[in-house]
Amino acid sequence: MYRTVTCGELRIENAGQHVVLAGWVQKSRKLGAMTFIDLRDRYGITQLVVSAGASEELQAQANSLGREYVIQVEGTVLERQSKNSKIPTGDIEIELQSINILNKSVTPPFTIEEVSDGGEDLRAKYRYLDLRRGPLQRALKLRHRMAHEIRNYLDSKGFLEIETPYLIKSTPEGARDFVVPSRMNPGEFYALPQSPQTFKQLLMVAGYDRYFQIVRCFRDEDLRADRQPEFTQIDCEMSFVEQEDVLETFEGMMRQLFKNVLDIDIPNPLRRMSWYDAMDNYGSDKPDVRFGMEIHEITSLAQGHGFSLFDSVPYVGAIAVEGCAEYTRKQLDELTEWVKRPQVGAKGLIYIKVGAEGVKSSVDKYFSPEQVKAIADAAGAKTGDLVLILCGAKRKTQTQLGVLRIEMGNRLGLRDPKVFAPLWIVDFPLLEWDDETNRFYAMHHPFTAPKPEHMDWFYSDKKEDLERVCANAYDFVLNGTELGGGSIRIHNADLQKRMFEVLGISKEDAEYKFGFIINAFKFGAPPHGGLAFGFDRVCALFGGQETIRDYIAFPKNNMGRDVMIDSPSLIDQSQMDELYLQSTAKHE
Repeated sequence: MYRTVTCGELRIENAGQHVVLAGWVQKSRKLGAMTFIDLRDRYGITQLVVSAGASEELQAQANSLGREYVIQVEGTVLERQSKNSKIPTGDIEIELQSINILNKSVTPPFTIEEVSDGGEDLRAKYRYLDLRRGPLQRALKLRHRMAHEIRNYLDSKGFLEIETPYLIKSTPEGARDFVVPSRMNPGEFYALPQSPQTFKQLLMVAGYDRYFQIVRCFRDEDLRADRQPEFTQIDCEMSFVEQEDVLETFEGMMRQLFKNVLDIDIPNPLRRMSWYDAMDNYGSDKPDVRFGMEIHEITSLAQGHGFSLFDSVPYVGAIAVEGCAEYTRKQLDELTEWVKRPQVGAKGLIYIKVGAEGVKSSVDKYFSPEQVKAIADAAGAKTGDLVLILCGAKRKTQTQLGVLRIEMGNRLGLRDPKVFAPLWIVDFPLLEWDDETNRFYAMHHPFTAPKPEHMDWFYSDKKEDLERVCANAYDFVLNGTELGGGSIRIHNADLQKRMFEVLGISKEDAEYKFGFIINAFKFGAPPHGGLAFGFDRVCALFGGQETIRDYIAFPKNNMGRDVMIDSPSLIDQSQMDELYLQSTAKHE
């Protein structure tokens, strides 16, 4: 037996017991004739001591130990003289009788402690070492616990966990697919699923009225802190439901997660906000509502005073930043340059300072003090506040103001990761028009149903009518992050054909790409709907982090590479020949 206890479970009541432990040497230190060793496993750290009266052999063994040696020890639990309140085992130590070196270690390239001295790239290369650190162990434990809670909740609601295929047909309507060549079918390819969307709908047709899966998905898209090429979804679908049934069910799931994992009660029911209100008031379809600073349209007050920047655009909007009227010219210039960055895309920034003695703006030349005060009031500003103004096309400007709002929230410390403000965003536009390709695209996906009351518009040939159609769709948003989303689905073959027609997908193309699901709808498809949560994102936000990488055991970097195993990589020419592949890429 390698161990009788772990390094995290011994307490003062275990004093006097003879124990066997195994783990990694975190560090060792010699104090006079005594040697102290911190032994670590995934359960915690226990201090070991080799006393001055120990045999020369034991002392020599203890002094030979290096960081990350794997050892087994035997000894007696003693009350610790110098206690450590920072760790659960800090009241005890183990007086050693023997040490067995199970495996030696070279010196690791960075310290394996709470705060490491290794940079992100170095730790990614040695991910198996980084995973020994406490922060990552806690992150993966949280992920495990949340998966357990999710399965328990959905099982209690009658959901069946059913696996769907990983090798499917490519349907490049959304993000880019990862494709897999088929050796047995020369020149043909599978795709890795971006989601199990069509399969879960087929399960509804098959009569499995409550399905879920914690499933791996794949998208070949540009990466960022909360996006990976392979990620995990909590994927769910339900039959004989309307939107309200779905929202109620998954509010319940999130409520249980918050309560059982974080001991937090969230509102019941959750706040709901239309997509249009979210864009008008927050400049984002995933608004962070932990703080105010809402967007206010001031177009009518701003125009007609001879200021061409305002007069030449369809929209002028503003936010009031509490307590920032004392911003200096240097700070305002820096903020102006910040909004001009490509990530924001504004052409400039107008400001109003609301002081105790009056208002002052960067456009005083064109506006009277009374007119500037009216604009500040319309923006919700009070004495001591700073009003920031952008202008341009309506939705673009609102989005820019939304980005600016988040930046000011960060600068003012208004986005506390320990505060949670979940809500549903509903009533999205069904379709998005793209001027470049001169066609509509589905805002969610082509299987999302229009709202029943908008069917006349949906069957209209007028572009302006189609732009008014709302989707029977919903997103779950938490602290400025979309954690999940879904919709009531189209379950009628004729309605699905109409959707493909609106999206400019020919009958032949629709039949080739989606014929299997259109045909399935002809065999009595029930009304159904569902949603999927980004499990990695949920875990990260519950852990108080913005990046998802710590909550994935082996993540990719920003280039989609696994630097630990050096993937993706070239394959042998024999494999290329076997798969009937040629590459035009040049490699040195």
